[in-house]
Amino acid sequence: MIHRSIGAVSHGILDYAFAILLAFGPSFAGFAGKQATWSYIFAGVLFALSVLTRYPLGIIKIVGLALHGAVELIIAIVLLFAPWFGNFSRGVLSRNFYWTIGLMMLVFWFLTDFRGVRDRKIPATPPPAPPVADRADAPKAKAP
Repeated sequence: MIHRSIGAVSHGILDYAFAILLAFGPSFAGFAGKQATWSYIFAGVLFALSVLTRYPLGIIKIVGLALHGAVELIIAIVLLFAPWFGNFSRGVLSRNFYWTIGLMMLVFWFLTDFRGVRDRKIPATPPPAPPVADRADAPKAKAP
């Protein structure tokens, strides 16, 4: 069983970080053209998804966290296969960039608790049973 150790706040931080990385990555990695254009599109989609998600770092809070996770899984898989789908014939840099980002998003997806189980309040132990003398079914003591 996978230990889902990333909660909603941490995942939100990662979402915005990935959006920034996808937006500025082509400049840092040194590629342009349609490879960079697709990176900007993925950055915009991920940023919009993060803004619209119902989690602590969402702003408009329309999309549920489970749907957010499903869309993010699709984005991660598409990023992994984008070099083939987009026919990035030239550019090892763009291929490696997409593979790295897609793989990191996939790992973080597997580690995120999209159901919110980690953030739920677990009730403390139940209150102790009342003493025997206070119970209705306990035998009554005789008065002297």
